[in-house]
Amino acid sequence: MRDSTLIKKCLEARKSAYVPYSHFAVGAALLCADGKVYTGCNIENASFSPTVCAERTAFFKAVSEGHKDFEAIAICGAPDSEEPTVICPPCGVCRQVMQEFCRPDFRVILYGSEGRTKVYTLSEIMPLRFDLMD
Repeated sequence: MRDSTLIKKCLEARKSAYVPYSHFAVGAALLCADGKVYTGCNIENASFSPTVCAERTAFFKAVSEGHKDFEAIAICGAPDSEEPTVICPPCGVCRQVMQEFCRPDFRVILYGSEGRTKVYTLSEIMPLRFDLMD
Protein backbone atom coordinates (compact mmCIF):
# COMPACT_ATOMS: atom_id res chain seq x y z
CA MET A 1 0.00 0.00 0.00
CA ARG A 2 1.25 3.46 -0.84
CA ASP A 3 2.01 5.90 1.97
CA SER A 4 -0.38 8.40 0.37
CA THR A 5 -3.27 5.93 0.71
CA LEU A 6 -2.48 5.35 4.38
CA ILE A 7 -2.27 9.13 4.94
CA LYS A 8 -5.71 9.61 3.37
CA LYS A 9 -7.12 7.00 5.76
CA CYS A 10 -5.58 8.70 8.81
CA LEU A 11 -6.96 12.07 7.70
CA GLU A 12 -10.42 10.51 7.38
CA ALA A 13 -10.13 8.83 10.81
CA ARG A 14 -9.22 12.19 12.36
CA LYS A 15 -12.72 13.46 11.53
CA SER A 16 -14.18 11.08 14.17
CA ALA A 17 -12.00 12.37 17.02
CA TYR A 18 -13.80 13.26 20.24
CA VAL A 19 -11.78 16.19 21.61
CA PRO A 20 -14.01 18.56 23.66
CA TYR A 21 -11.16 19.43 26.07
CA SER A 22 -7.95 19.77 24.07
CA HIS A 23 -9.61 20.52 20.72
CA PHE A 24 -6.65 18.66 19.14
CA ALA A 25 -7.83 15.93 16.78
CA VAL A 26 -5.55 13.05 15.81
CA GLY A 27 -6.10 10.27 13.29
CA ALA A 28 -4.12 7.09 12.69
CA ALA A 29 -4.17 4.37 10.05
CA LEU A 30 -2.39 1.11 10.89
CA LEU A 31 -1.31 -1.21 8.07
CA CYS A 32 -1.26 -4.93 8.87
CA ALA A 33 1.11 -7.29 7.06
CA ASP A 34 -1.88 -8.85 5.25
CA GLY A 35 -2.90 -5.44 3.82
CA LYS A 36 -5.82 -4.78 6.19
CA VAL A 37 -5.94 -1.26 7.62
CA TYR A 38 -7.29 -0.33 11.04
CA THR A 39 -8.00 3.30 11.79
CA GLY A 40 -8.24 5.15 15.06
CA CYS A 41 -8.87 8.60 16.48
CA ASN A 42 -8.21 10.12 19.86
CA ILE A 43 -11.07 9.96 22.34
CA GLU A 44 -10.94 12.25 25.37
CA ASN A 45 -12.60 11.99 28.75
CA ALA A 46 -13.28 14.68 31.35
CA SER A 47 -11.14 12.87 33.93
CA PHE A 48 -8.27 12.74 31.36
CA SER A 49 -6.78 9.42 32.54
CA PRO A 50 -9.19 7.30 30.43
CA THR A 51 -8.34 9.35 27.31
CA VAL A 52 -6.90 7.18 24.53
CA CYS A 53 -4.72 8.21 21.61
CA ALA A 54 -5.54 7.52 17.96
CA GLU A 55 -2.57 5.20 17.56
CA ARG A 56 -3.57 2.99 20.48
CA THR A 57 -7.18 2.92 19.27
CA ALA A 58 -5.98 1.54 15.92
CA PHE A 59 -3.64 -1.00 17.52
CA PHE A 60 -6.21 -2.23 20.03
CA LYS A 61 -8.86 -2.61 17.32
CA ALA A 62 -6.43 -4.66 15.22
CA VAL A 63 -5.18 -6.83 18.08
CA SER A 64 -8.73 -7.43 19.34
CA GLU A 65 -9.52 -8.88 15.91
CA GLY A 66 -6.49 -11.17 15.88
CA HIS A 67 -3.91 -9.10 13.99
CA LYS A 68 -0.42 -8.86 15.45
CA ASP A 69 1.82 -8.38 12.40
CA PHE A 70 2.15 -4.75 11.34
CA GLU A 71 4.00 -2.88 8.59
CA ALA A 72 3.37 0.85 9.11
CA ILE A 73 1.22 3.51 10.72
CA ALA A 74 0.32 6.97 9.42
CA ILE A 75 -0.43 9.67 11.98
CA CYS A 76 -1.80 13.21 11.58
CA GLY A 77 -3.00 15.76 14.09
CA ALA A 78 -3.93 19.42 14.48
CA PRO A 79 -6.44 21.65 16.24
CA ASP A 80 -9.86 20.22 15.34
CA SER A 81 -10.86 23.24 13.27
CA GLU A 82 -7.67 23.19 11.18
CA GLU A 83 -5.92 20.97 8.67
CA PRO A 84 -2.61 19.40 9.80
CA THR A 85 0.40 21.53 8.92
CA VAL A 86 3.14 20.16 11.20
CA ILE A 87 4.01 16.59 12.08
CA CYS A 88 2.39 15.05 15.15
CA PRO A 89 4.66 12.34 16.62
CA PRO A 90 3.25 9.58 18.84
CA CYS A 91 3.47 9.96 22.60
CA GLY A 92 5.68 7.72 24.74
CA VAL A 93 2.82 5.40 25.68
CA CYS A 94 1.92 4.86 22.01
CA ARG A 95 5.58 4.23 21.17
CA GLN A 96 5.69 1.57 23.88
CA VAL A 97 2.55 -0.08 22.46
CA MET A 98 4.19 -0.07 19.02
CA GLN A 99 7.27 -1.66 20.59
CA GLU A 100 5.10 -4.45 21.99
CA PHE A 101 3.80 -5.50 18.58
CA CYS A 102 6.21 -4.22 15.92
CA ARG A 103 9.65 -4.97 14.57
CA PRO A 104 12.36 -2.28 14.79
CA ASP A 105 11.90 -1.54 11.05
CA PHE A 106 8.14 -0.79 11.47
CA ARG A 107 7.49 2.47 9.60
CA VAL A 108 5.97 5.50 11.34
CA ILE A 109 4.64 7.99 8.78
CA LEU A 110 4.05 11.45 10.25
CA TYR A 111 1.90 13.71 8.08
CA GLY A 112 2.03 17.47 8.44
CA SER A 113 1.06 18.65 4.99
CA GLU A 114 2.14 17.90 1.45
CA GLY A 115 5.92 18.06 1.34
CA ARG A 116 6.26 17.91 5.12
CA THR A 117 5.69 14.19 5.62
CA LYS A 118 8.42 12.45 7.64
CA VAL A 119 8.97 8.70 7.80
CA TYR A 120 10.83 7.05 10.66
CA THR A 121 11.42 3.50 11.80
CA LEU A 122 10.29 2.41 15.24
CA SER A 123 13.93 1.98 16.29
CA GLU A 124 14.56 5.64 15.39
CA ILE A 125 11.71 6.99 17.53
CA MET A 126 12.13 4.42 20.32
CA PRO A 127 15.90 3.83 20.61
CA LEU A 128 15.88 2.65 24.25
CA ARG A 129 13.01 0.25 24.35
CA PHE A 130 11.47 -1.44 27.38
CA ASP A 131 10.97 -5.12 26.61
CA LEU A 132 10.49 -7.90 29.16
CA MET A 133 11.06 -10.46 26.39
CA ASP A 134 14.75 -9.46 25.82
